[in-house]
Amino acid sequence: MRGVFMKNGLVHRLSQICKSDTKNAILIPRDRINRGTHHHYHNLNKSRESASEAFSIPFSSSSSSSSSSGSGIGLIGWYLGVVQSRPLLTKSITSSLIYAAADCSAQTISCQSSETYDFVRTLRMAGYGMLILGPSLHFWFNFMSKVLPKRDLLTTLKKIFLGQTTFGPSMTVIFFSANAATQGENGSDIIARLKRDLIPTLINGAMYWPICDFVTFKFIPVHLQAIGKQFVFIPMDNLLDIYGKP
Repeated sequence: MRGVFMKNGLVHRLSQICKSDTKNAILIPRDRINRGTHHHYHNLNKSRESASEAFSIPFSSSSSSSSSSGSGIGLIGWYLGVVQSRPLLTKSITSSLIYAAADCSAQTISCQSSETYDFVRTLRMAGYGMLILGPSLHFWFNFMSKVLPKRDLLTTLKKIFLGQTTFGPSMTVIFFSANAATQGENGSDIIARLKRDLIPTLINGAMYWPICDFVTFKFIPVHLQAIGKQFVFIPMDNLLDIYGKP
């Protein structure tokens, strides 16, 4: 009996030792796996941080350049939005600024070094653009888009013909008359000016404005046609400077 109990006790002790070893054998690899996983994620985070640092400087420089270009695009977008929301006022102000810039360049080119700059003349041109030309172009191009809405070649030529035979001469007469009246000339003086300067001005304009009208009617949207045409007035004003603006 004693041998049996000793044998059973030995077997029980060996089984406990085996269970303990098995448990430790299982725990050690799990601990190592956890350590390896933690080490893997630690290295991954370090690589991400180094990559973000590597790209931080180029991204900052590119973002600064894109913000500067975006400001220009934002200004253009704002202007186009104002043209849509308040077309008459925006086109009138734009016409005033363009006429003032045109007269400024014309005086700079034509004036002699001994002559002084005529600010009153520039103010007259700005007033004409604000009160007369800007609104007139707005209503003219809207009227033409309703009467002749197509953009094919034949329709474009019809618009050019109407512009050169009706709108253009009328605005030239108004321009000479208003400019002379603001300088204190009477009716007979205005008529004499028109007889002297109207036909030469229309002939010079016939070599310039039809091309401008073709591009305007054919390619520029209707709500921007009045603005697009005025931008070409700056070089044209230098040609017109010999007439009507002494």
